[in-house]
Amino acid sequence: MNVNLEVVSIPVSDVDRAVQFYRDQLGWRVDIDINSGGSRVVEITPTGDGHASIVFGVPTAAPPGSMRHLELATPDIIAPREELAQRGVDVTEVYHGGASAVFQPETRIPGPDPDRTSYGSYASFADPDGNGWTLQEVTTRLPGREPAS
Repeated sequence: MNVNLEVVSIPVSDVDRAVQFYRDQLGWRVDIDINSGGSRVVEITPTGDGHASIVFGVPTAAPPGSMRHLELATPDIIAPREELAQRGVDVTEVYHGGASAVFQPETRIPGPDPDRTSYGSYASFADPDGNGWTLQEVTTRLPGREPAS
């Protein structure tokens, strides 16, 4: 089976506020903004070479802010974390401590992984509704996980 994850739906309470956050604060591209008959759907694509987008709108089936650990991969955790902070995003400092550190803040160790091991350094932030995002440093991908050209 040849399939790709292309769109993830994120529940938000205020579409205009979500557009402002994702487009204006994060700098992501708006692909679709359809407002018709009491419903609105917006699709936004992050920066980078990937092809997955997020979509949000009204009405929504899930409670706003209920998504956790939406993951963004980057080859350098420091630069995008700093850019998020400069854009006014309330982002954690870089941390490491294994996969549990993402889900259990009390296990986080400050700073990037000392060896800068791929999949070992993180920073976290949330959108205005509380949907949680994790920025993860990926310098070398596991076999079979390399992006296709």
